[in-house]
Amino acid sequence: MSDPNTAAADNNSGGDGFAARWRRLPNKELFFPLLAAWLLFFHFLGNSTFGYVDTPSLFHWMYNAYNSTSPTADDGHGNLIPFVVLGLFWWKRKELLELPLATWWPGILLVAVAVVMHVVGYLVQQPRVCIMALFAGIYGLMGLAWGVRFLKASFFPFFLLLLMVPLGSLTEPVTFPLRLMVSKIVAFICNHVLAISVLSQGTSLRSPMGYQYEVAAACSGIRSLVAIAAIAIIYAFMVFRQWPLRLVLLASAIPLAVIGNTFRMMVIVLAAEFGGQSAGNRAHESAFWSLLPYVPAIIGLMLLGRWLEKLQDRKAKKSSETSGEVKPA
Repeated sequence: MSDPNTAAADNNSGGDGFAARWRRLPNKELFFPLLAAWLLFFHFLGNSTFGYVDTPSLFHWMYNAYNSTSPTADDGHGNLIPFVVLGLFWWKRKELLELPLATWWPGILLVAVAVVMHVVGYLVQQPRVCIMALFAGIYGLMGLAWGVRFLKASFFPFFLLLLMVPLGSLTEPVTFPLRLMVSKIVAFICNHVLAISVLSQGTSLRSPMGYQYEVAAACSGIRSLVAIAAIAIIYAFMVFRQWPLRLVLLASAIPLAVIGNTFRMMVIVLAAEFGGQSAGNRAHESAFWSLLPYVPAIIGLMLLGRWLEKLQDRKAKKSSETSGEVKPA
């Protein structure tokens, strides 16, 4: 039987015994000082591109990248990812703290690889490489303090940290084809479905009525693609255990983002068709209407996820029935 005093202490400490589990967490005195030293290292010797952002701190460089006003910058989601990852660690806290945690010295090798990555990134002035080194080092320190099973269980939250690597103008090879695709799809729907005369010229949409719109880089769908991909990753890893189902959900983020962004551009064109260029401009610049790409994308993602859940349940039920059959002697 469990000690009622211990149970009461666990309840008083947070309702789910987290404080008691935290007290049992080994090697806190090893991990947290090393983590502090690792973060300070990247604060004082993290960035070598002083001509672009005049600071030695990689964190300052990241903040500048996430909050840049450049037309090609679309990395604002980087401000939110750390909170999402921390929330996922909190969600998995019971699973993580119940693992057999112990020092795993090969974790030092991961930290060493991270150091080499950072040195290379620092010398060739590639802060993006240094960002990956930053997270790889934290991952290695976690393995050093708590073992390989902890690393396996925490891989999913760390997977999301890849979205914190700012891409900036590097997305142009992706955004330009997306812009062309959206332009052609909108023109096709307008001309052949809605009987509205719209001409697609490259990434521009023009109408005989006089209005015109450019499917700019910000309208390429890359922002909604990243957001939908993040939601798909969280959904896939929280609900599904089979990698094929996870990959199907992740792959759906691309067409769903294109559908969502096409829907937004259709709304802008229709607003301009019935209300003139000024009405189209208001729809284009409105913060409310800018959320439109997420509506069909999230609905599609939820419907697909629900279908995959049913498929997973059927497979699990069939497997259970098969394993439960009594074999003849």
